[in-house]
Amino acid sequence: MTYRVIQWATGGIGRAAIEGIVSHPELELAGVWVHSADKVGLDAGEIAGCGRTGVKATNDVQALLDLDADCVLYAPVMANLPEVTRILESGKNVATPLNWFYRGHRDWSALEAACQKGGATLHGTGINPGGITERFPLMISALTRNVSYVRAEEWSDIRTYGAPQVVRDIMLFGKTPEEARKSIMVHMLGDGFCQSIDMVADELGFDLDPKKRTRHEVSVSSEPVDSPIGVIEPGLVTAQRFTWEGTVRGQTVIEVRTNWFMGDGPFESGWSFGPEGVRFEVEVRGDPSSLVTFHGWHPETIEQGLVRNPGVVATAIHVVSAIPAVCRAAPGIKSYLDLPLVAGRAAPELARKAP
Repeated sequence: MTYRVIQWATGGIGRAAIEGIVSHPELELAGVWVHSADKVGLDAGEIAGCGRTGVKATNDVQALLDLDADCVLYAPVMANLPEVTRILESGKNVATPLNWFYRGHRDWSALEAACQKGGATLHGTGINPGGITERFPLMISALTRNVSYVRAEEWSDIRTYGAPQVVRDIMLFGKTPEEARKSIMVHMLGDGFCQSIDMVADELGFDLDPKKRTRHEVSVSSEPVDSPIGVIEPGLVTAQRFTWEGTVRGQTVIEVRTNWFMGDGPFESGWSFGPEGVRFEVEVRGDPSSLVTFHGWHPETIEQGLVRNPGVVATAIHVVSAIPAVCRAAPGIKSYLDLPLVAGRAAPELARKAP
């Protein structure tokens, strides 16, 4: 069966998602929503750089909701709750990297009602939050008894993130330490990461304390740093670390951390990529313990990352890969735990031919 998909927004994730949709043997691109007026009328493949698709971009929401389509891959910069509700009520499933990874104790009754009204499914997934903070820790934990600690951690060079306005105005790189500590990223990222912590805790059976611990640390450079947002002068923020912890009677049992650097220094003592360089890590302690390092999701150069960042592509493709399972699921909000195995697909030239 072929599922028809609308791509909602065409930033880095959206462009990679269009590539993923048009190359997936079970999916068909049905429509594309764009925010920028100058993209309206362009072919989706022209926007994504993957050849003509015959699908024209539009900013007409109702026209897209009127389409015969099975799923919306929802990936604007920030989620618009009334918009997501409207999509679900129209009868279209939603797969997104923005939120709704795991309900836990959260009141998502309005969204659940929208799902039931439209007969649709809502599924949140990505890489971080998503694969690194949920799928891989739980998969690796199956090799360990008496699990006592789980960690998911990222080290990234933020110069390769092709969204300078976000880096400057939301992440607050290049600001004073006092300004950067007011970043909304603590809460913006924390909601998703705390959902991941709850999912892992519930599945493993940890008796978490009611409140998560959060830390936001910043570092400045002693020399000017060239960056995509301009030269960052000494004394301004060039590195940040965010940590979220789930605890049991005060003991940390699940830890999620992001380490973002504007280049490789010079940084203050204790701030570096370390010998492993840019990477993601998943650690599970118990009997036996495991430490898994993921390379390949960071570009080899800044220039490559600004054109097509592998980590952004991985985020998009994780969502794309989930779409068939999302479309087959019963209506409602579904986490990774509610779906069957999600996997990629063979390259067309290597794929088994249909009978």
